[in-house]
Amino acid sequence: MTQDFLPTVATIDLTALAHNLAQVRRILSPGCDVMAVVKADAYGHGALETSQTLIRHGVARLAVFSPAEGITLRQAGIAVPILVLGPTFREQCSDLFTYRLTPAVSDLSALSALADAAGSLGTPYPIHLKIETGMGRLGLTQQELETLLVIQGLPPSLRLEGLMTHLADTDGTDPDTTKQQLTRFNKALTVVQKSGVHVPLIHASNSCGAVRFPSAHFSLVRLGIMLYGYHTLPDTVQAPELKPVLSLTTRISQLRTIPPGETVSYNRTFTAKHSTRIAVLPIGYADGFTRRLSNRGAVLIRGQRAPIAGVVCMDMVMVDVTGIPSAAVGDDAVLIGRQGDEEITASDIAQWANTISYEVLCAIGSQIPRRYVSS
Repeated sequence: MTQDFLPTVATIDLTALAHNLAQVRRILSPGCDVMAVVKADAYGHGALETSQTLIRHGVARLAVFSPAEGITLRQAGIAVPILVLGPTFREQCSDLFTYRLTPAVSDLSALSALADAAGSLGTPYPIHLKIETGMGRLGLTQQELETLLVIQGLPPSLRLEGLMTHLADTDGTDPDTTKQQLTRFNKALTVVQKSGVHVPLIHASNSCGAVRFPSAHFSLVRLGIMLYGYHTLPDTVQAPELKPVLSLTTRISQLRTIPPGETVSYNRTFTAKHSTRIAVLPIGYADGFTRRLSNRGAVLIRGQRAPIAGVVCMDMVMVDVTGIPSAAVGDDAVLIGRQGDEEITASDIAQWANTISYEVLCAIGSQIPRRYVSS
C-alpha cells in the first residue's frame, strides 16, 4: 500500500518549538533549568522528534506520564534523564530499572515496593518525591514526608534526587491558591533540610507557573503547553511570544450543491436556507476532530473561513463553501494553522468546543501522519 499521498497531515514546525523554548528560558531565574514535558506523545506533536529537537537545544531532562512512554523514548535512543510523572506499580519496577527511568513517588506503599525491588541493584536508585500541596491528586502529605525522612529514614536502596509538587491554579485569576501551595511546599523543603538529606532537584512550576510565579522556579520548571505554542494565562498576565508548532490540514474530497430545505449529516441539524455548496473533508471525530464542533467553528479554504455544516461524523466533516465559489476538489483545508491572512489556532477550536488547547492537540489521532519541518 502506497503512502506517497496522504490527504490529512499534521505538520510540526521544529523551528517554532525551539523558538518557544527560548522565549520561556528568557524569563527563568538564574540556576533554573527546563524539564520538557513530552507525555501524551508530546501533546500530539510526536514525542521522539520533539525530544530530539529539544535536546539539541540544550534541554537535559524530559518528563513523561508512564513507564511505557519512557521505554519508547529509550528504545529510540534518547539517553537524557526521564522522569515518570504518573503512578508506578510494583510490577513496573523492573522496567524502571532496565530503562533507567526515574519515578515520581507519591505513595508510601509504592515507595516500599520500589525500595524492596531496588535492594538488589547495588547502588541507591534515584527517585523524586511528590508532595501534595493542594492539587488533591497524587502526593505525600506533610505528615507522611516527616515520618519518612525524619522518623523512619529513606530506605538505603533509594536516593532522593528530587522533590516536587504540582500547582493547581497557576492560570487562575486569583494567585492566592498558588501562593498557599508554595507555602506548603516550602514547609516540605524545610522538613527535607532538617532531615539532613540533600536534594539536588526541586520543581513545582508548570508552564503558567514558570511565567507567573518566579518564586516557584527552584531548580527546574516543567514546561509543557508553552513549548507547543499555547498558554492559558489570564489576560492580565503578559505571556511570552509563542508560536503554534502544529498545523493540521486535509483536502476537499467532494463538492455538492444542495437546494433550500435540504439537510446535511446525521440528525438533520443543518438545513440549507438557500442554495448551498457543501465541501466534504475526510477527517472526523475518530481523528480527534471533536463532535462538539458540529455546526460550530470553521476551517480555512482558499484563505477564507468555511463554517462547519451539520454533525461531525466519525471520519468526515462537511463545511459550507457557498461564499468561496472558487473552492475545488483537492484544495487544502486548514483545520489548525494559517492560510493567507487568516489563522485558526487550537485555542480557537478549544473555545468553539468548550475545552482547552491541551485537549485539542492531544486528541489528534496517531493515525494522522506527522510531518516535521524547520521553517
